[in-house]
Amino acid sequence: MKLEVLGTGCAKCKTLLENVKKAVETSGKEAEIVKVEDIPSIMKYGVMSTPALVKDGKVLFSGKLATADEIAGML
Repeated sequence: MKLEVLGTGCAKCKTLLENVKKAVETSGKEAEIVKVEDIPSIMKYGVMSTPALVKDGKVLFSGKLATADEIAGML
């Protein structure tokens, strides 16, 4: 699975990236985790508010900060 954390580098975006890493680790699943900071790349997903999380090309959520437990439930 490929997980993309969309965000330009704000504190919430960095926290979401760490929460995604924790969620993958605790879930026991394997995933490629990518941080996307390029605005045109973020816009391709139609995301207007960051941070956002994309799983295999599908936006799971945007504009909020999810906990590691919430993210693990989405995987």
